[in-house]
Amino acid sequence: MKTVKIRPLLRGLTAALALAPMLAHAEWGNLNLTRGVTPYSETVYELHMLILWVCIITGTGVFAAIFYSIIKFRKSKGAVAAQWHENTLVEFLWTAVPAIILVVMAVPATKALIMMEDVSKSEMTIKVTGLQWRWRYDYVNQDVFFYSGLANTSNAARQLNSGIDPRTVENYLLEVDRELVLPVGRKIRFLTTASDVIHSWWVPALGWKRDAIPGYINESWALIKEPGVYRGQCTELCGKDHGFMPIVVRALPEADYLVWLDQQKAAQKPKTAALDPGNQSLATTR
Repeated sequence: MKTVKIRPLLRGLTAALALAPMLAHAEWGNLNLTRGVTPYSETVYELHMLILWVCIITGTGVFAAIFYSIIKFRKSKGAVAAQWHENTLVEFLWTAVPAIILVVMAVPATKALIMMEDVSKSEMTIKVTGLQWRWRYDYVNQDVFFYSGLANTSNAARQLNSGIDPRTVENYLLEVDRELVLPVGRKIRFLTTASDVIHSWWVPALGWKRDAIPGYINESWALIKEPGVYRGQCTELCGKDHGFMPIVVRALPEADYLVWLDQQKAAQKPKTAALDPGNQSLATTR
């Protein structure tokens, strides 16, 4: 009787293994880590895959040994438990092998961490300031800044009794009124801080996220390889509207970015001049 009960289990395991490749092919893009569009994000992805395969191979070996022992040496087949207390060789192996694996994995992981912190040779700087509940972007030394918040379409749909079906809103809660525009092919330094409470700036395609802490500046960098639109969110619980602080990065080719930057400078120049005390006093004198 006990032998019969094991067969359905084995058939179920076989069917699950047969379906696993199809499920993995269909959903892997949604389940796995994002490869991203920066050198750092690609490094993190490759490191993640290396460690994942180490875990899969190790887990497969361990569970294969467990299931083999359960089936081969079950009581119904007359197996009798061996009486022993220790095996020096086995204990050495299950201590040494994991230690060696950890050391081998630590080397590329350490290199990735050092790479993440190296903001040297940056070609431009963006200061990111978190506020309740939006972002301010300053293009350092370019006299360009603006605030970015939730797009009006998403903001209207999220209201209680709005009568708007969120499913009809494109990029619901992931769209903004002002995108952060960046050039591709440049190493960009990010200075992240906050003006009120702790926020966290995260765009998965860039491969990292940084806490925005009042009175403190965190440094990061990105070199975006491909033009496109990359979305993210605040990932630090920062108040009642924490879920409504999306981030949208639009990466443009260098020429298009320079055109956009000139347009922003021209639009903000009158505002900057109006706020300049020297200009105000001169206008008063005249």
